[in-house]
Amino acid sequence: MKLTKTVTLSLCMMGTLALGACGKQTKLSVKSIALTEEEYAFAIQKGSSLVAEVNKVMAELKADKSAEGLDGIINSFFDGTATFEYSNPNVATPKANDPTYFVVGTNAYFPPFEYKNGDKFTGIDMKIASVLATKFNKTLYIVDTEFSSLIPGVKAGDYDIAMAGMTVTETRKEQVDFADPYYNSAQVITVKEGDTTFDECKTPEDVENILKSKGKDYVVGTQNGTTGYMYTAGDEDFGYDGFKNLTTKGYKTGALAMTDLKNGAINAVILDEQPSKMIVEAFNK
Repeated sequence: MKLTKTVTLSLCMMGTLALGACGKQTKLSVKSIALTEEEYAFAIQKGSSLVAEVNKVMAELKADKSAEGLDGIINSFFDGTATFEYSNPNVATPKANDPTYFVVGTNAYFPPFEYKNGDKFTGIDMKIASVLATKFNKTLYIVDTEFSSLIPGVKAGDYDIAMAGMTVTETRKEQVDFADPYYNSAQVITVKEGDTTFDECKTPEDVENILKSKGKDYVVGTQNGTTGYMYTAGDEDFGYDGFKNLTTKGYKTGALAMTDLKNGAINAVILDEQPSKMIVEAFNK
């Protein structure tokens, strides 16, 4: 998959993310060492025929090498040329299997996959959601909720599908079905520019050895319910030992964690690579 330069978001205009970070002189630096390897996919209620229907549309998008295909959609949000935005119709929130609406659960604080411009939804997943809704002859309805609520919501029938840069794991596969993966990602660590702690690191093990040497006064921020949180705090089902020696601090969004890093409240952030790069680029500008 061809990946071009990252798009700069105006997070200063997205007040719920920036929380005063804009205008500060402190800059952040993403260390591009892949701490994990993972695949993103869309979560669907177990046993649903929707899995096959979504896979069919996604196969068509993958085969389409035009700007309207999967690679074209992804690259448009990476290079800043995407124009897609969406506002929900003014109706009561529908549930899954509604004959009129295609109900998508997301957490709209994860650029470039899902975020908001003002009150309008945008991002890679939201554009794909729009394509799916059109293919299914339904009207798209997006429910913005906390990431940790998405899988329970799919199981309960609150949404037809969860689209939120979601990593496929064995634990999650026990609760929901996943459509075919559409993107490969990794967790990375971000620190303040000028922090040399990880400058000599070449491998994930190098980073992990440094983290293992830290004490409770070293605080790593990450987003609740995500792979980054499981990796840092430790999770047996996910296969991560974590770093019990240091302090893991969970946030509602990755951008809030980056804000605390920028303001000196924590020492580092572990988050998915592309959102890390986009948030840091916006904060640094």
